[in-house]
Amino acid sequence: MRSLQFDNRFVRELPGDPEPSPHVRQVHGACYSRVMPTPVREPRLIAWSPEMASALGFDEADVRSPEFAQVFGGNALLPGMEPYAACYGGHQFGNWAGQLGDGRAITLGEAVNAKGERYELQLKGAGKTPYSRTADGRAVLRSSIREFLCSEAMHHLGIPTTRALCIVGTGEDVIRDMFYDGHPRAEPGAVVCRVAPSFIRFGNFEIFSARGDEQLLAQLVDFTIARDFPELGGTTETRRTEWFHTVCERTARLMAEWMRVGFVHGVMNTDNMSILGLTIDYGPYGWIDNFDPDWTPNTTDASGRRYRFGNQPGIGQWNLWQLGNALYPAFGSVEPLQEGLDRYAVVYARERERTLAGKLGLTMFHEGDSELVDTLHTLLARAEVDMTIFFRGLADVDLQQPSIEPVREAFYNEALLERESAAFADWLARYAARALQDGVPPELRRERMNAANPCYVLRNYLAQEAIDAAEQGDNALILELLDVMRRPYEDQPGRERFAAKRPDWARQRAGCSMLSCSS
Repeated sequence: MRSLQFDNRFVRELPGDPEPSPHVRQVHGACYSRVMPTPVREPRLIAWSPEMASALGFDEADVRSPEFAQVFGGNALLPGMEPYAACYGGHQFGNWAGQLGDGRAITLGEAVNAKGERYELQLKGAGKTPYSRTADGRAVLRSSIREFLCSEAMHHLGIPTTRALCIVGTGEDVIRDMFYDGHPRAEPGAVVCRVAPSFIRFGNFEIFSARGDEQLLAQLVDFTIARDFPELGGTTETRRTEWFHTVCERTARLMAEWMRVGFVHGVMNTDNMSILGLTIDYGPYGWIDNFDPDWTPNTTDASGRRYRFGNQPGIGQWNLWQLGNALYPAFGSVEPLQEGLDRYAVVYARERERTLAGKLGLTMFHEGDSELVDTLHTLLARAEVDMTIFFRGLADVDLQQPSIEPVREAFYNEALLERESAAFADWLARYAARALQDGVPPELRRERMNAANPCYVLRNYLAQEAIDAAEQGDNALILELLDVMRRPYEDQPGRERFAAKRPDWARQRAGCSMLSCSS
């Protein structure tokens, strides 16, 4: 484990905060503040990702060694680690929030593996930083489990995401008011080590633009391009233009992928948007059970539903508008920024058509297919149909004799099924006629559809079951869920319960339906 090599370019090439204290403050003229993780009483490994460990060069003996829990619980450092918390701002729920920063995340350093791949190792829940608005810097076990499992589940779904190396229990309690209702309680604490090539966000640029620090803004732009987009060449102007266009394109593709699998981020603030186009900051996220474009998992967003499922593509573009506004001083011209925003719309439309064609088993998305999709979405919402199960079952529909039977299990309500059965029969007949036009052999069509429509997603109630067990000292379900989500597109005999629709008891239960930002 001590052979891990670090090349900490962020702290080496960018200006840091000269103040060494972790006390909460406004940090000016700096991209980061050096801060040490706060040691915990009893670091204990709870779960780990073998794939992520292998990418970093760790073997099982490394992971199970006492030193591993010490390091990734925040009690020790490996040679070459230089811990820091980043300074950034952001728009939260549409309003400028000023300085935010890594309030409970501390980056240990940038590891470079044997293949030359760069991974930033970041501890979430490792203690106070100058950006800790609530001043504790800690994380609870439930939120750590949710982030750990979903990071890895999204990766195996093929969706760009930050990763997770491990969860370490701290042996200490953390006080949280889960529902913000004046009833805080003690919960077990944990630290999750999340991993990404970069954790730079839109908000890293916004803070310097908002403060009029154009020199540091330009410095951060050029650093980000050099380190994280080395394929871009040409003049400074050309590189910056191509970079912004690339960010817009990656964000568009990410939004299309979220919509493909029914993922709802829940807190699409600009400080939660990755410059690399990764899914980042797993807070009150959720998965669509019964199809509902207006559903949000975030209790904080319950009234306005700004970050509802169907609004995510529009919010992605709105957030890029804010990034473009922030970057204007480094560009000096509106044209390349507007081109990037226009590019977002074009790429999203193209990717959305591609993913919809895949979900429906169509070779290409043709003119007129939009009406077929719109009608289906209306029916799915009206009849309270499970999105994941419906599209998975659609692959088994016999196009010569289309029937509702292969998708019957996706309906939550028998009365609604009866009411809408004729409408679904009509849609299935239209769909079958359209799919037959492509002339794709049935087995190939089924194979393509199953590659686009997962059998397993990390439904909120499944994560909550794992949390409930872990809070009683049983981590087995965390490990089983991690294993199931490694092969989300494959039928796994004996694991059918993980592919089942949400049970009735989970419809309104906390953690299984909506969650707060403290989750």
